[in-house]
Amino acid sequence: MSIDKSWFDEMESRIPHGEVRTRFAPSPTGYMHVGNLRTALYTYLIARHAGGKFILRIEDTDQGRLVADAVDVIYATMRRCGLTWDEGPDVGGPVGPYIQTERRELYAKYAELLIEKGLAYRCFCSEERLEELRQSDPNAKYDRHCLSLSPEEIQAKLDAGEPYVIRQRIPEGSTTFHDAVYGGITVDNAELDDQILIKSDGLPTYNFANVIDDHLMGITHVVRGAEYLSSAPKYNLLYEAFGWEIPTYVHCSSVMFNDPVTGVVRKMSKRYGDPSYEDLVAQGYLSQAVVNYVSLLGWAPRGDIAEQEFFTMDELIAAFDIAGISKSPSAFDMEKLNYFNATYLRSLSPEEFAKEAQPWIRKSVKNRAYDAAAIAALLQARCEKLSDIPEKVDFFDALPEYGVELYTNKKSKTTGEVSLEMLKQTAPVLAALADWSQDAIHGALVGLAEKLGVKNATLMWPLRIAAAGKAVTPGGAVEICRILGRDETLRRMEIGMEKLQ
Repeated sequence: MSIDKSWFDEMESRIPHGEVRTRFAPSPTGYMHVGNLRTALYTYLIARHAGGKFILRIEDTDQGRLVADAVDVIYATMRRCGLTWDEGPDVGGPVGPYIQTERRELYAKYAELLIEKGLAYRCFCSEERLEELRQSDPNAKYDRHCLSLSPEEIQAKLDAGEPYVIRQRIPEGSTTFHDAVYGGITVDNAELDDQILIKSDGLPTYNFANVIDDHLMGITHVVRGAEYLSSAPKYNLLYEAFGWEIPTYVHCSSVMFNDPVTGVVRKMSKRYGDPSYEDLVAQGYLSQAVVNYVSLLGWAPRGDIAEQEFFTMDELIAAFDIAGISKSPSAFDMEKLNYFNATYLRSLSPEEFAKEAQPWIRKSVKNRAYDAAAIAALLQARCEKLSDIPEKVDFFDALPEYGVELYTNKKSKTTGEVSLEMLKQTAPVLAALADWSQDAIHGALVGLAEKLGVKNATLMWPLRIAAAGKAVTPGGAVEICRILGRDETLRRMEIGMEKLQ
């Protein structure tokens, strides 16, 4: 019986036209890995550069891999990265719903339409039979056993309730598709399998749902990883089977990673525990730094800004063009990311940095008497990532155990004996200070050094060692003493003198 075409006409009438429309369509199966973030970013930038629409669609047809709360993680990650969407599950839009399982009824109708056209067929083969085919050749294509079934045989199996899938019937010949990055590619159709379109549970496969949803949502540009290049001919054949316009394909080369454990350069993958966006944030990287760095993994600005590295989101939108995307794989370099992050940290205002740093400061400085903002001021120029902070400032809460050899410093011209004398001279001066401010402490110490006829460093080095118990600290003796307060500073100096005597 012929299918009523009016429903399909109604679906076509809803499709927006006349603008660039892109989509990011993640599966809620875990955290956002770097490759996914790059896809989302490029997709967003293409839409925004053209003044078009950016759509968020959730592809949850792989029910076995779903992770609880993963959709909320996607929302939070996208917003934190500044990737706002115009249409999506939470904001709606003219071509919703935007969650695939809420669209499941329409996929079957399009599959039936292909069956009527002779471009798809029902396959009743059991998993056992398919496994037998694969035993001799793990890469064996489906042998089209069910393509020869008569209408009567098919109906009898349907009446008996036999489970089935719907497969795409790949035509003879070849398929040529164009990619904006890789150019024209021709594939012999004999190399393509009759892929499954609708699974036995009634849900569509990833490839089929993608094509249907992209068309019905008016998607003009499809951005994805180069690993999907091999699937593009099948997408093309589906578009052609329905008589639909094919979108612009933008396939992005792989992001490579130098494994710090093995030293092997390989494709970046969450399978190997490579850092996801969430991992990087947890390791103390700023979202803005991560986004800026990821934007350059496979894309380069051109023209007058060809050498520019640092971009705000608005600058990326203005600069981004598909022609700047490279075919060559890019390398994810943690040292380069550290450089980006350190630059971003230093560019923050003192107030912004203090806000970012405070949770990390409080990981090791639990004593609320110590001002987190004052400690942050010592750190801004001295850390590459926020996770460096706790170890740098742990001495505020508790003076660590240290050896007297720290008091000997050639550059400062100090020995144990010199350090003891400096501390003895300094203690009564600090104890007598009326104003425990940075300027007052600095003035008193500089005046004392002048009086004693020694360099400032000769006086300051022993004081800093006594106050912090470390050779390397954020900030010098004056800043550390001011934050510690008079009583704690004098107590620690007393400990230092006892060690030296």
